[in-house]
Amino acid sequence: MAKPQIESEPKPPFPKQKLDKPGLEADMDVRPKYQAPRYKPAGKLEGKVAIVTGGDSGIGRAVAVLFAREGADVAIAFLPAERQDAAETQRAIEAEGRKCLAIEGDLTNAEFCLTVIDRTVAELGQLDILVSNAAHQNRKEKLEDVTDEEFDRTFKTNVYAYFRLVRAALPHLQAGASIIVTGSETGFEGPEMLPDYSATKGAIHT
Repeated sequence: MAKPQIESEPKPPFPKQKLDKPGLEADMDVRPKYQAPRYKPAGKLEGKVAIVTGGDSGIGRAVAVLFAREGADVAIAFLPAERQDAAETQRAIEAEGRKCLAIEGDLTNAEFCLTVIDRTVAELGQLDILVSNAAHQNRKEKLEDVTDEEFDRTFKTNVYAYFRLVRAALPHLQAGASIIVTGSETGFEGPEMLPDYSATKGAIHT
């Protein structure tokens, strides 16, 4: 008899590792497990189309792949530097028998936000689910280390893009559609080393 899943997963401590930004999942020594082999689909998203920003890795990859397992075609948006991770996600989605549209660009650019929505509708035929998951985060020792440029990039990635994507998506969403955004406990706790990131998550929660 198989062990319960919680007992069969790897246990910490894991080796320490720090990757240069943007931090490719392909370079990690202990790879996150996203395929959830014991997850049994129930066809909840048959005939649906989803967008997942930051769908190349991490939470975004796991969401994109399981959405595909539930029957959705999925568009993922990612930075050019994340192309290697995005290719793995695309293969995993297609292995579930669904279409994957990989859209490369920078969500701080207002035009790219429109492109993500427009290409998805044009190439996958509709839009039913928008998942704003992509985020920018850098730790700082003190508040004075947060430059205007860093503050601007954090808000443009985490808040501006979320708003711009929703605004562009609304005309395409029908009754029953979903808009989902990835929050964080930092939006409630405000950790000292993440003042700008925490502020964006507070804005998202609101």
